[in-house]
Amino acid sequence: MLLAFVGCASALAAESPAAGSDPLPVLTLSVLQFGTAHWELEHLQRRQLDRAQGFELKVRLVADLPASRLAVASGSVDGAVGDLLWAQSRYAAGTPYLYLYLPFSAQIGEIVVASDSTIEQVADLAGKRIGVAGGPESLGWLLLQQVARQQGIDLAREAEVQFAAPPLLSQALRRGQVDALVTYWHFAARLRAEGGSRTAFALADLLQALDLNPDLPVLGYVFPQTWAAQHRVLLDQFERALRQGKTELADTPAYWDAIRPLMRAEDDAVFAALRAGFVEGTPEPLNAERIADLRRLLTLTGTKPAQLMPESLFFRAGR
Repeated sequence: MLLAFVGCASALAAESPAAGSDPLPVLTLSVLQFGTAHWELEHLQRRQLDRAQGFELKVRLVADLPASRLAVASGSVDGAVGDLLWAQSRYAAGTPYLYLYLPFSAQIGEIVVASDSTIEQVADLAGKRIGVAGGPESLGWLLLQQVARQQGIDLAREAEVQFAAPPLLSQALRRGQVDALVTYWHFAARLRAEGGSRTAFALADLLQALDLNPDLPVLGYVFPQTWAAQHRVLLDQFERALRQGKTELADTPAYWDAIRPLMRAEDDAVFAALRAGFVEGTPEPLNAERIADLRRLLTLTGTKPAQLMPESLFFRAGR
């Protein structure tokens, strides 16, 4: 018993800062409880990759995106997961919460149809019933409309469009209530794994149709600009820990066993599809060319050039 106690005490001492040493700086993030970002942050904490880089990560779980955005805007957390369009909208609003963009995922979403559907390309969506996850301002829907317009198709007028939450739309597709679904990648992966559905084309294909890099990171961790300017070292540490975590999850499938309870994967097929999709979406670090493509993407989805987020708000490691 004594040996066991000594062993536990030694382990705790190894995990904690030495007595008298300065405490580690803390980074607090708000993420959705069942969001994909929670998967990688859980791994980062479990493997203590944050402490290895000299900081402590604290995760505050929330039920929905509005709660997460409110948390970072109010200053109750340091950062949160946000998409490119939201970061741009904060900048354009002229509020003091200007956001730094740190790549999280290059997975955007997919156009999912029934397995026996004849829909293969954008032009086939004219006259169809389309379910759109994320609302009228979702990046996937804006991209789809932009590509359709290049082909002389106004999908907002020439299709029957329904906006709803992703789980509800997945049910609608299963029941044949919609012909196509514009949804997030993990809902698409789940539908495919369950059977009866297939991907007509990915939203990354739409980026290519617009002459953009198909692997742009349109989801990220966002931080108020004023806070980010004062904590650049901490952000660099976070980026290195995050990059190491992504590498481990890509290279060592066994690490996913600990994450599986967060994924709500009902069976092995869904689990494998979600794992593969996450790894596939791991983004490359931002460079000048990719930043230029992200800014051009913003103009294609309605942002006026004079209101574009400046390049300085796109995180680049080591700068």
